Amino acid sequence: MRLRATSSAMWKSFIMTNNADQFTVAINRLLGNEGGYVANPSDPGGVTNWGISKRSYPNLDIANLTRDEAIAIYKRDFWDKIDGDAMPPGVGFQLLDFAVNSGIETAIRALQRAVGVADDGNFGPVSLAALKAQSPADTIMKFLAERLMFMTGLSKWPDFGKGWARRIAADLRYGAADTP
Repeated sequence: MRLRATSSAMWKSFIMTNNADQFTVAINRLLGNEGGYVANPSDPGGVTNWGISKRSYPNLDIANLTRDEAIAIYKRDFWDKIDGDAMPPGVGFQLLDFAVNSGIETAIRALQRAVGVADDGNFGPVSLAALKAQSPADTIMKFLAERLMFMTGLSKWPDFGKGWARRIAADLRYGAADTP
């Protein structure tokens, strides 16, 4: 995603601060990564709009999905389920982006490996304590390394790897901006 700052207010919507509404910043970034309507026959998710796939939401009119409807889905089905508001600044976005791209359990397991606990897919008190004991910068770096290792092992890497790698590169930049 290329960001063109047409105003300081628009740019600030992409920067995470301790006082920012993390979901607003995260969703603006995510929707920038996901884009609009796509009907790529090679995509295992099938037809998507704003990153919402027909495979995951078969009863939804994907072609006519609005941005606001997509945001509501991401809030309910992803952000709230990963408890994004409880994450340190920057970590919530990274977890959301991976969860949307590869599934919530996969993303949580990667986060658990990044903080050095058993990757059982249940982000409970042990995982939370390990997360709090590590700096957000270290967590983001290790998490994105886990994500990249996971992605390179996928059978679709030859088709989509360049785009996925660029997405992770953009997320590294966000991680640098989000942490001291």
